[in-house]
Amino acid sequence: MMIIRTLMENTARFDQLTCEHGLSLYLETGGYRILFDTGASPAFVDNARRMDLDLSQIDFVVISHGHYDHGGGLQAFLDLNLEARIFIHPAAFGNYQARSGDGSLRYIGIDPALRDHRQIVFTGDACNLAPGIRLFSGVPETVPLPASNRDLLKESGQEWADDDFVHEQNLIIEEGDRTFLLTGCAHRGIVNIVRHFHQLEGRYPDRVIGGFHLAKSDEDRESDQVIRQTAEYLLASGARYLTCHCTGLVPYQELKRHMGDRIGYLAAGDILEL
Repeated sequence: MMIIRTLMENTARFDQLTCEHGLSLYLETGGYRILFDTGASPAFVDNARRMDLDLSQIDFVVISHGHYDHGGGLQAFLDLNLEARIFIHPAAFGNYQARSGDGSLRYIGIDPALRDHRQIVFTGDACNLAPGIRLFSGVPETVPLPASNRDLLKESGQEWADDDFVHEQNLIIEEGDRTFLLTGCAHRGIVNIVRHFHQLEGRYPDRVIGGFHLAKSDEDRESDQVIRQTAEYLLASGARYLTCHCTGLVPYQELKRHMGDRIGYLAAGDILEL
C-alpha cells in the first residue's frame, strides 16, 4: 500500500492548513519516505507539522523541475533534514523567467546557491532511486506542448528562449503488481508523458498523480477541444487519475465531465491510501 499526503497545493481542505500556488506530496512506499516537491515557500513545513509528519525522517526528495513553486521550499527542508538525498535534474538550476503582460521578466527558478549542496544528486534521462522507484525525463513531443507554457522562458546564451523543459522529470513507483506515475506540472504535456511511460514500460500506469498544466488562470487556459482530446487519451489509457495545482479548477471540471470517476482532485490536507 502507498500512502500519499498532500502537504501543499493551490487549495486546502481545512482552514488550519496553508495553501499557495505550489505542490508538495509526502509518500510512503516500500519502506521509504519520499518528498515529491517542496512547494513555493517554507509553508509546506508548517502544513507537515499540522499533519503530524516529521520531515527529518524523509529518506529522499524528488524535485520535479526547476520552478520555484516546486522547489521554493527546498532550503527550509534542508534546514530540517541533514541526510536525505535530493534528486534533481542538473538543468533545473538554470535561469528561468516568466514574461508578464507588460513584457517584464520575473525570476521563477530555484535558488542557484543550492546547486552545490552536499545532499544534491543530479539525475539524467533515467535514474533509479531504490528498488521499484525510478525517474525519467527526455519525454518526446508527440503532441504539442501545453499552450499555457507560453511566456515561460529560459536563458540560452545571451538570449531568452522558450523553455523546452528538459529539466522536468517524472517519478515511477511500483507497488506489487501496480505502477504509479507522478508528475509535477507536466510541462512536456500529460499525454506525451503517459505515452512515453508506455514506451518505457510496455504498459500504462495504474494511477497517475500530479499537475497537468492546462491553465495559467481560469480565463487563460487550454481550449475545451484540447481538454476533451486530453480526456479521451487519458480514458483510453485505462489508468485512474488524481490531479491538482497547475491543471486549473476550470479545466479539471471539464476533464471531470468527460472522465467521471476516473479522475479526482487533490488538495492540501488530503490523505490517500492506495
